[in-house]
Amino acid sequence: MSNGSWKQWRVPAGLLVLSAVPMVAGASRLNQLASDATVTEANARFFDQPLPVVLHIVGASIFCLLGAFQFVPSLRRRPWHRVAGRIALPMGLVASLSGLWMTVFYDWPAGDELSLAVVRAVVGVGMTASLVVALTAVGRRDFRTHRAWVTRGYALGLGAGTQVVTHLPWIVATGHAPLGWPRTVLMALGWGLNLAVAEWAIRRRPMGTPMPRREREPAFATGAA
Repeated sequence: MSNGSWKQWRVPAGLLVLSAVPMVAGASRLNQLASDATVTEANARFFDQPLPVVLHIVGASIFCLLGAFQFVPSLRRRPWHRVAGRIALPMGLVASLSGLWMTVFYDWPAGDELSLAVVRAVVGVGMTASLVVALTAVGRRDFRTHRAWVTRGYALGLGAGTQVVTHLPWIVATGHAPLGWPRTVLMALGWGLNLAVAEWAIRRRPMGTPMPRREREPAFATGAA
């Protein structure tokens, strides 16, 4: 692989690394639900109502996995890009809406506070709204708006990966996972960092600057005519 070819894969590779831990954790949860695992206070809500968490894990995993490859410039010039977009964006909506449902209707885990539920609700609404705006924009062939909003939605969807990073210093310093308000702050920091990077990437190319012809395909093409 040439140096130029490798450069276009650096961002997707980083996104896949961030996605790996929550995807592995999600696969473990699905295996737990499918087996005769012991029901505890920590996992009882998942066994009582498994469908929302299954939809959330499957939707988020597909969204993050396929979404990472949507940021490869060369793939945006191939039919695969549109096919993947038709799958990834709806799966992102499945993830955000199921996450909102769990925030409202599941019992909170021990150590979580109302502040974290509020943050999760805001993120869920924000991710859903971002993807809906992106979907309507691509229907109008407004690819610039589509790219901006789907990037924001992807950043929020990838929050669980970044939260692994934001939690590590606390775990190393204290020997245990954060609870209460420190957990709220560190969770919010993960989403905030992702959004900050997304906004930086979006604003690198001012809205009035014409895009190169080869990059005029949307980030998550959904097959607009």
